[in-house]
Amino acid sequence: MDLKLINDQGQPSATVAGSDTLFARDYNEALIHQIVTAFQANARSGNRAQKGRADINKSHKKPWAQKGTGRARAGQANSPLWRGGGRIFPNSPDENFSQKVNRKMYRAGIASILSQLVREGRLSVIEEIAIDAPKTKLFAQKMKALGFSGTLLVVTDKLDDNVFLSSRNLPDVLVLETREVDPVSLVRFNNVLLTKGAVSQFEEMLG
Repeated sequence: MDLKLINDQGQPSATVAGSDTLFARDYNEALIHQIVTAFQANARSGNRAQKGRADINKSHKKPWAQKGTGRARAGQANSPLWRGGGRIFPNSPDENFSQKVNRKMYRAGIASILSQLVREGRLSVIEEIAIDAPKTKLFAQKMKALGFSGTLLVVTDKLDDNVFLSSRNLPDVLVLETREVDPVSLVRFNNVLLTKGAVSQFEEMLG
């Protein structure tokens, strides 16, 4: 699979050979949905808590007599049916939201996302990315010169401090190392820019 290699002006200058297993895989929407959902679920902290009727500090005395008042029967003021009462099925702070995804499925899902990005023309490859100084203006000018508009994910084999620091203040740009790439980031950004080293690392990790 030939990947588009662009120069510093954003023009296609050559092609880079990419693994068919990684960049020419069939689109599997169900698998992509599963790994994206699992990644988001595993990121949940599960620290929310609600009070059940046993946790509500109200009197346990029967509010009124069982019969003779004409009103509905009531046993305690902490009933879930009452305002201020406890929840019927309260959320506990130790709730586990994690989902298990097999390693083989995860690799296949990432490969399916990358392949779809190539088919849609949203994935580009560059030799390397370097900035002379950690300045946001310099990084923004470089991305503009490359011709990118909209959100951009930059994946590099080795994170340069100047590139990382100069990109932090740009809300539509995210710079990651290859090992930090996740399925949510790949599907969230309009464009993905890989360095040649990142392509090789992807093939070692997922090939």
